[in-house]
Amino acid sequence: MTTPFLGIEDQENMEYPSKVYANLVIFRKERHILMRFPEEVEGLGSSVYGGGMQPLQAVVNIYVDRFYHCADPVRDIEASLSEWGYARKGTAGLLTAVQLQHTAVAEEQDGAAAVVVCATAGISNGARAGVQRTTFPADYVPGTINLMIAVDGRMTPAAMVNAIITATEAKAAALADLHVPDAENGLTATGTTTDAVVIGVSQNPAYEVLHPYAGTASDLGGRIGRLVYAAVTEALTAAGVRR
Repeated sequence: MTTPFLGIEDQENMEYPSKVYANLVIFRKERHILMRFPEEVEGLGSSVYGGGMQPLQAVVNIYVDRFYHCADPVRDIEASLSEWGYARKGTAGLLTAVQLQHTAVAEEQDGAAAVVVCATAGISNGARAGVQRTTFPADYVPGTINLMIAVDGRMTPAAMVNAIITATEAKAAALADLHVPDAENGLTATGTTTDAVVIGVSQNPAYEVLHPYAGTASDLGGRIGRLVYAAVTEALTAAGVRR
């Protein structure tokens, strides 16, 4: 089942209960999007806070303006989590300079897994990987395309890595089909300079299938790719990018 996209309107304290992942809820609150899992999941991601592979209970995508100075993003995320009463342990924190009303959600399920994708996206710093362009030291910059992916199902660690590869390919395909350019050289962008992704997997024993792969040839990878493509496309379209 594929649900309609959720363009979260410009108001706070909205919530979106998943139609395919039982008791998973996505909230829009003050200055952030919160994905809350009903139970602890295995997480993997590139988030500056709570990244890598570790158990997760929630993912928080925090809005900062484009002039945000990223001297210590971990400290700033911890301060926001404390302000909002969220646990530091088990939370992955992302930063974005994208307006949160342009959030999009896509989800789908079958008998082997349910997948939910939540995307915020902007293209002000579109970039193409694999070409010579300006780079910077290891200073942190708020994310422009942030992906939060929830899977109610069972996956090996390798499949989780594979899922992030597939999600990244789908994001690049969405940018190509929207003709998004690299801001520096005009070539087709494959992402932006500040993208991040987090995936959380329930490892729910109710699902018999243990997915060893999540590439585009697999049912699960195909689903993740379609949903990421659709959510990124919707988020960018809502932000004013023309198809």
